[in-house]
Amino acid sequence: MQERYTLTAIIFHWLIAVLIVGAFIMGLVMTDIPGLTPTKVRYYSWHKWAGVTVLALAALRLLWRLTHAAPAYPASMPAWQKGAAHGLHGMLYLLMFAVPLSGYLYTLSAGIPVVYFGLFELPIIIAADPELKPVLKGVHYWLNMALAGAVAMHVAAALKHQFIDRDGVLKRMLP
Repeated sequence: MQERYTLTAIIFHWLIAVLIVGAFIMGLVMTDIPGLTPTKVRYYSWHKWAGVTVLALAALRLLWRLTHAAPAYPASMPAWQKGAAHGLHGMLYLLMFAVPLSGYLYTLSAGIPVVYFGLFELPIIIAADPELKPVLKGVHYWLNMALAGAVAMHVAAALKHQFIDRDGVLKRMLP
């Protein structure tokens, strides 16, 4: 078993992370812009493009992960932490698919096609539905909040393992 993630896995991780954070911030900003302005329309387009890109990269990342083993957890890591890490990674993968898919369905329920980078229209898999639109809006919002929470836990765990030893003591950072 390898000791580190592959360069490909690391690139997938950081590309997806940057896109998720950017799309999340864009989503918060764009929904606070009053009315229908060119800026708001532009932000919505960028948000959708980021979501579609996250979905595609998440699919590629999952295929990569299924064919390349992840590094083993440290032997000193308690079993409950291994279980929590495994569960959190599973949740992150699930949400990397669920969030953009819910946004896509929400957009379609509003009767708006998704045109990726202005180049091609994604398939319309559901018809416009004014009754479904608010439901999907809520689903998309709460899945985003769940993703934000999962990302925060992931970052906190990474920092904990980077800077605090098994006994809860701050690791020495300088030689």
